[in-house]
Amino acid sequence: MTTIEYRLPPDYRAASLRADALAGLTATPKSLPPKWFYDAQGSALFEKITELPEYYPTRAERSILTSVAAEIADLSAARVLVELGSGSSEKTRLLLSALRDAGTLRAYLPVDVSESALVQAGDALAVEYPGLAVHAVVSDFEEYLGVEPSTDLRPWTDLRPWTDLRPWTDTASADVGVDEGGPQLLAFLGSTIGNMVPDERAAFLRRVRASLRPGDSFLLGTDLVKAPGVLVAAYDDAAGVTAAFNKNVLAVLNAELRADFDLDAFEHVARWDAEHEWIEMRLRSTADQQARVGDLGLLVPFAAGEEMRTEVSAKFRRSGVEAELAAADLAMRSWWTDPAGKFGLSLSVPV
Repeated sequence: MTTIEYRLPPDYRAASLRADALAGLTATPKSLPPKWFYDAQGSALFEKITELPEYYPTRAERSILTSVAAEIADLSAARVLVELGSGSSEKTRLLLSALRDAGTLRAYLPVDVSESALVQAGDALAVEYPGLAVHAVVSDFEEYLGVEPSTDLRPWTDLRPWTDLRPWTDTASADVGVDEGGPQLLAFLGSTIGNMVPDERAAFLRRVRASLRPGDSFLLGTDLVKAPGVLVAAYDDAAGVTAAFNKNVLAVLNAELRADFDLDAFEHVARWDAEHEWIEMRLRSTADQQARVGDLGLLVPFAAGEEMRTEVSAKFRRSGVEAELAAADLAMRSWWTDPAGKFGLSLSVPV
């Protein structure tokens, strides 16, 4: 069976976009959060990116999961798989199958801001995994599930916190066969944690720890530091798909905030920051120009050559991942990489 729980107000997307655009476009330097890449067009472009020869993270993480999913199932003995930012749940099927084969799986709880993605995935999983209880949660984990917001635009503070996801599995135990207190596996894949700066990661991991009980596990995907040329190519492909994806954030502002950005007047930039060990994606203005954002009553000037940051994608080392987990009272118990050492997957437990 599939159920859907809504934890966002009806105007969440519009209010959040307005707040982020106002804050980012009036800041010095300008910036926009990467979550606004993902309208229907942006999601389609990202799917194309994952198939590009230069873009290794998706393939590398999938190869690890293919190799160690059974081991993860054995180590976690999870009855419930909770996934943050689940999207289409494609890679998650490797975990679901391993947990099912181990005989422990009772329920899957995907959390994503896209209701359509949750419904589509839930319907498919109901066919593929007969008897699996799917409880989908429509929520934005980045703003609502543990990362402190950049603004005070929180009219939904009366909604239940993320740590209250757990009682669903307890109170629903009679319906889905999950014993109260049974172990959960919380998965955060795709190295999405790399889109957070260190303070945000620390706050997020503390909230992860607060949600876990003894016996639970946390599965984290992290892209690893490697040769700058390999990293930059992954974010600046020869076919220009990532460039189109980057510019799509302007198309989102045009469509949803009545803005008039000229996408052709911006260039895609991908740069390796060796000091912070992250890739930055930026949009560089090719001329002196200004854009109007109608819904904000805002006129945004850009100087020729001015750059606006649209994404940070941090890369990690095992020692750094282990230290950040430990700072949040999470102990790494297992660490796996693909044969080329491009991507890391860790399994941690609360201490």
